[in-house]
Amino acid sequence: MKIANRLFQNKTPQWTLVALFAALAIVPVQSNAQAAAGIPKATAIGTSTIWGNVDGLAIEGLVQGPSAAISELQIACIFEYTEGDIFISPPALPAALNGLVHLDEALHGTLTEMRKSGKFKGHARETILLTPTQGGALASKKLLLIGLGNRQDFNAEQMKDIAHVAMREALRLGVEDFSFASDLKDAGVDSPTALIAENIVLGSIDAFRTQKWLGAKNMDQSPKLKKITLLAGPAFFETAGEGIKKAISSLNN
Repeated sequence: MKIANRLFQNKTPQWTLVALFAALAIVPVQSNAQAAAGIPKATAIGTSTIWGNVDGLAIEGLVQGPSAAISELQIACIFEYTEGDIFISPPALPAALNGLVHLDEALHGTLTEMRKSGKFKGHARETILLTPTQGGALASKKLLLIGLGNRQDFNAEQMKDIAHVAMREALRLGVEDFSFASDLKDAGVDSPTALIAENIVLGSIDAFRTQKWLGAKNMDQSPKLKKITLLAGPAFFETAGEGIKKAISSLNN
């Protein structure tokens, strides 16, 4: 279990072979029967692809969890708290593949403490910025949490507004790159992966273009942002990529 829980963490050379064998143990090779049944093929952790560009902004997909993705700003989405919501599997993903569990571990339990105590309620579009000053396992410099509201009220269209908020905050902070984790599957919400990814790109670019428009009118600085990265689990990378490519195609036409 200790080895499995390191899958989403940064890999130093001595962990490379251990992580490889752990990944093989957790994500078996897809059989012909699985492929015929439409079960998505697992993609290796650490795999990344630039799915395309919009207005000079690179849109990347990465198989990684929010605690281990390296970026200036990590963005993670959180529902309103219910007891044990990210730890009870199912409906939440198993701990070895659950990005929110790893994020909580990287923050030494602070994520759960904040949510359980009501310091961060997770209301829709609520935000809080964390800049850890002590050593820890969080790979990014800053962590922005965005609330998703009540999980019972969630719908895919909501992700456009969430992504809009994410982009606005990233631009306000002046970062050159950020990673975005929707964390829906981690929290046990069975969401349409491709549509979620598409809506994240659409909402992000809408806010990005507004900032560029303001910059052209000398009403604000032009964006410094060069890349956004959408995180996905091993089983959802290719499906998310289809949604991302669809959004890029519509935005470039």
